[in-house]
Amino acid sequence: MNVNNPTNKPAIASSTVTRDLRELDVKTDNIYESLVIMSKRANQISNNIKEELHQKLSEFASANDNLEEVFENREQIEISKYYEKLPKPTLVAVQEFLDNKIYYRNPAKEAREL
Repeated sequence: MNVNNPTNKPAIASSTVTRDLRELDVKTDNIYESLVIMSKRANQISNNIKEELHQKLSEFASANDNLEEVFENREQIEISKYYEKLPKPTLVAVQEFLDNKIYYRNPAKEAREL
């Protein structure tokens, strides 16, 4: 068990990782289809994070902001820093794809198989 990762889940890389392309196309037999799946999932993750961040920051919004209030709001700064430190949505999507945590289907392939 890793001290930094007590849940025994594989850690999501915090930066770019070199991947073997053969790992990515095992499930779909097509690297481009795999990339599209991961790209769409990354967009979903990004949109969810963005929406969540906007909801949290909207609590601090006021109609009349002045310069002094901008510098004094430490809670808002801490929230922003937290979201900046999160792993990139593309890295999360790739890890989810490799861990079989993404549900996907291809209607075009399903139609050909019938």
